[in-house]
Amino acid sequence: MAKYSEKASDKVGKVMHEYKEGTLKSGTSDKPVKSRKQAVAIGLSEARKAGAKVPARSSSGTKRSSAKH
Repeated sequence: MAKYSEKASDKVGKVMHEYKEGTLKSGTSDKPVKSRKQAVAIGLSEARKAGAKVPARSSSGTKRSSAKH
């Protein structure tokens, strides 16, 4: 399991609080975030931008497998 800095944990905690209140918005759109996973990803992204110790994003979720014959 990855080790996150205290600063990153605080940031994710604040974002999760916004998510639970229903005030967390996704990107530049005005749509509320509906997924816990998306809320955590937003928190980690913001922590990364703030310079906190956060592991690099994994590309495993973005890979597409080719069609099998």
